[in-house]
This record gives sequence, C-alpha cells and structure tokens, in this order.
Amino acid sequence: MGAWFTGRNVTPDREWQTRSQVVVADEGRAFRWSVGPGRVHWTYSVEEAEGGTLLTESWDFLPEGQAFFDEKYGDQAAEQVAERTAAARAGIPETLAAIKKVIEA
Repeated sequence: MGAWFTGRNVTPDREWQTRSQVVVADEGRAFRWSVGPGRVHWTYSVEEAEGGTLLTESWDFLPEGQAFFDEKYGDQAAEQVAERTAAARAGIPETLAAIKKVIEA
C-alpha cells in the first residue's frame, strides 16, 4: 500500500498518462488506487462465487475530481464528466471480459 505508479490510457481519440497511488492492496480481496491522487478511486474486488470467482471493477468520482474538472474545463466540466462516466460504464465490462479471457486461457 502507498506505492505510486503511472497509468497509461489509450482510446481511439486520445492517449494520456495518470499518476496514481495504491490505497488498498488486500491480496485475494481488493485492489484500489487513487488517481490524482484524490480525484478518482478505481477498485477491483474479488469474491468467491458458485463455480468460481466474481471480479468486480468500480470507480468513484470524488469531490476533488469534480473541482479539478470545474477548474480545467469551466462551463464544459459537466459535459466532460458525463463523457468520462459513459466511457467508464462502457469500458468496465470490456476490461472485465479481457481479464476473464486471459485468466481462462
């Protein structure tokens, strides 16, 4: 816990990097990191499930993240947040499917 890393993100429209800090590293249960830090928390949680394991990915857009978007994008902040929210909602199932494919290979 507390380790820092640089995340690399790629979409068809752009590529960017983020600085993040690990805030939870509970082996076999959860891994959470804070982007910014303090702007967004991303979490992978693991639970036993009938016939296997349930992996859940989630994210929380924090007040500091909203303030960052307000400052950076001004009147366009709400639109930018909505775009990021839509991207996360679309991307999470894609990411989980890719992880499942790798694990089951």
